[in-house]
Amino acid sequence: FASYYGDHMVLQRKPSGAVVWGHGELGAVVTVTLSGASGLIIMEKKAQVKGPSRTWIIVLDPMDQGGPYALMAEQGLENVLLQDIYFGDVWLCSGQSNMAMTVLQVANASQELAAAARYPYVRIFAAAPARSHVELEDLEYIDLPWSIPTAAENLGHGNFTYFSAVCWLLGRSLYEALGSPIGLVEVAWGGTPIEAWSSRRVLQACGLPEDMGREGPQISLWHGACFNLKPALCFAPPLNLALSSSTSPYQPVFGPQTPSVLWNAMIHPLLNMTLRGVAWYQGEANAFLNTDQYNCTFPALIADWRQAFHTGSAGQTEPLLPFGFVQLSTYRRGSADDSFARLRWHQTADLGLVPNARMPSTFMAVAMDLGDEHSPYGSIHPRDKQNVAHRLLLGARAVAYGDKDVVFQGPYPTQAILEVARGLLNVTYSQELIYHQKVAQAFEVCCSSQASPCQWLPARVVAVGSRTVTLALSGCRTLVLGLRYAWAEWPCEYQACPLYNHQGLPAPPFL
Repeated sequence: FASYYGDHMVLQRKPSGAVVWGHGELGAVVTVTLSGASGLIIMEKKAQVKGPSRTWIIVLDPMDQGGPYALMAEQGLENVLLQDIYFGDVWLCSGQSNMAMTVLQVANASQELAAAARYPYVRIFAAAPARSHVELEDLEYIDLPWSIPTAAENLGHGNFTYFSAVCWLLGRSLYEALGSPIGLVEVAWGGTPIEAWSSRRVLQACGLPEDMGREGPQISLWHGACFNLKPALCFAPPLNLALSSSTSPYQPVFGPQTPSVLWNAMIHPLLNMTLRGVAWYQGEANAFLNTDQYNCTFPALIADWRQAFHTGSAGQTEPLLPFGFVQLSTYRRGSADDSFARLRWHQTADLGLVPNARMPSTFMAVAMDLGDEHSPYGSIHPRDKQNVAHRLLLGARAVAYGDKDVVFQGPYPTQAILEVARGLLNVTYSQELIYHQKVAQAFEVCCSSQASPCQWLPARVVAVGSRTVTLALSGCRTLVLGLRYAWAEWPCEYQACPLYNHQGLPAPPFL
């Protein structure tokens, strides 16, 4: 029984049953007992150790939220005892460096760290970075066993280590909203593309190679901030540019790029867990690698993870496991490169808004207005993770917990009507609009006699109604074939995009 996972854990509450598992002697019977604070046995379950991996697995009866409980696994005269266990909701947080940024690194870090003591029922766990070319049954290393949150010891343990600020702030907010214990599992590694987090099934479904060859040395060049262990390498060009679909000489890489190696080592060992939801912050690496395949790889990863966790947990993790994600923020101000814009669009499976038909039971935190040009960790790592977590919380409440009164996404266009004689385009939105008039124009129209290549020209806003935006097409003398909004690497100033709703949520970009 994996005792190094530690006391203080949170197991998934009802209506699901939490799954516990471990290793033992082949053929032996393992008895698992759950006891209350008084020592009274609440349930007892037995399982046999099977298979070449010599594992056993038990599904506990569904439990109400609360605790503390003790869990003991016995095999003959041997036993392992885990204490101070609570039942609540368990969320998995995964992705690359913006998910790995610790509470120490965010805005108002000292206040956030000081507040941690008020949340003893939000428990945290962090897997250590690891890679494998085969699917593993257990984690090789753990950075942080299940723990009660403390400031310096486990929430602010250095940079890009543990514990994830986005994960912590989301979990803390969920606890405040639900009043239920929350278990947070961080599984993140900076600079990693989605292919590394994907099983071979995902790669096959999207027509990607399952092996990109052996990895060479990799270098971190995040907008001038280097996190490589060898600082002398910080100003050299990356050595694995052959993997990049971009012509940029500064491909931001840090973690492993090889397909499936993180799925094998960091996700596959956790598949027996019963989860309530997933939070994902990844995509920057794929603005430089297989960018235009992300509209396949991301929906495919979501579907694959859902099926794998559902199967691995003996059906206890729901088939449509709620999956929230952060849309990419910003990188290089003034850059003409549209790879970030394309990646944001592909994060929604090219439909602009989630949940949608290709991505059911998902929710998205728009972050393009949270750029941080002066971040000491590079502009690609903005420090405002509080707004990110708040927007994820709204989506989680609406999608994962069914709160129909929560507005969790910004206004989105429902139709566009062209007035050819007046040279105007009237765009109708799904919600009432708050318009920031002084913000730079963000609308563009495709003016061309053919769809490709498109000639994109700015479209000036001439009027804004309750739910409508009227654009002038004075520079468009041929056909109007397309409309796009906020299609840039750095489209907005801080909390100042042109369009928001009354809840302060920005209108997402669209094409």
